[in-house]
Amino acid sequence: MTTAAPIPIVPTPVEARNQIVSMVRDFVRRDVEPAAAVHDAEDTVPYALIDTMKELGLFGITIPEEYGGMGLDYTTFAMIFEEISKGYMALTGALGTHHILAYVLANYGTAEQRVQFLPRLASGEMRGGLALTEPGGGSDVGALQTRAVKDGEEYVVNGSKMFITNAESGDAFCLLARTNPDASIKHRGLSAFVIEKNNDPGFKVGRHLDKLGYRGLDTCELAFEDFRIPAENLIGGAENVGFGQVMSGLETGRINVAARAVGVAQAALDASMRYIQQRETFGQPISQHQAIQLKIADMATKIQASRLLVYDAAAKKDSGERIDLESGMAKLFASEVCGEVAMEAMRIHGGYGYTKDFPVERYYRDAPLMIIGEGTNEIMRLVIARQLLRRPEYQL
Repeated sequence: MTTAAPIPIVPTPVEARNQIVSMVRDFVRRDVEPAAAVHDAEDTVPYALIDTMKELGLFGITIPEEYGGMGLDYTTFAMIFEEISKGYMALTGALGTHHILAYVLANYGTAEQRVQFLPRLASGEMRGGLALTEPGGGSDVGALQTRAVKDGEEYVVNGSKMFITNAESGDAFCLLARTNPDASIKHRGLSAFVIEKNNDPGFKVGRHLDKLGYRGLDTCELAFEDFRIPAENLIGGAENVGFGQVMSGLETGRINVAARAVGVAQAALDASMRYIQQRETFGQPISQHQAIQLKIADMATKIQASRLLVYDAAAKKDSGERIDLESGMAKLFASEVCGEVAMEAMRIHGGYGYTKDFPVERYYRDAPLMIIGEGTNEIMRLVIARQLLRRPEYQL
């Protein structure tokens, strides 16, 4: 296998960015918003919308053009996730971990792995995911138990994964597994693989999880029983470096989760702005009541602050910087704001907000995903604190 250098990020011209974001916004208004409530209520995967996203090139947002992708930067990436989330946040799940797999391959994969997988990921012919979380591990990635044992020209995998987005619909996954159980520092014994289902009986998709929100997208368990992976599917061709590869990919995942939070919060504010100008009490629209005005002022201010944090993290990623701190801050703040704004939107709508006649109840159910997903906010606070303590200006 040929070692390949990471592919640099090329800034997206502003005019091209605006055109792409406008295209996505039109798609959301035309196709996504009318279908969102039905897919949410019935918990059905929106395959038709996913097919349209393939046609629009959205499965290749950040994949380099040489591999058939759009080659966009992470600022544009964040804007796209925000726009889709305004219409139906669950739909972004088809793209989120797909792009983590693509990122890991583009930055750490061998030349052969890039050629083999990236074009199919870019077109959406192959849908990707991330097989990371385990039933007993939660946020403690270093303690994961799934094993990959070398056997000649293959690795034999045994273990299980939990809360896996695209588990049923996905074709390939970035799998993090333990290859050195004797490593003195646990996370240094982990390796990353790109794995394909290929109807292999050793790769089993478990039960479909019935979730509070984030409905309309398959989230399941995965089980591996003597599942064999070709040795050439070891990402980068190197063992015991998978933790760093996946954590780097999760930086981009936190940008997308933070952008989702901004989108859902903005949708909740937009719905509230429409409602307060139509709903009347005491002979006037409730938009004229000071109590309501105070709410929407706080909502709009916090959303804009969240958006700027996301853009700041994305811009630093575009410049090639490490963004543990910035992506952690963006994800923490934006997701907490999303939860607050969704609750305020429900309060503004009163009893109507508690019914499925209005979309704010869906925003309220979807908001906790961003608080929990891609590392809980408790973990985000630890990440932020540890990064701050490492900074030279805080060394005593």
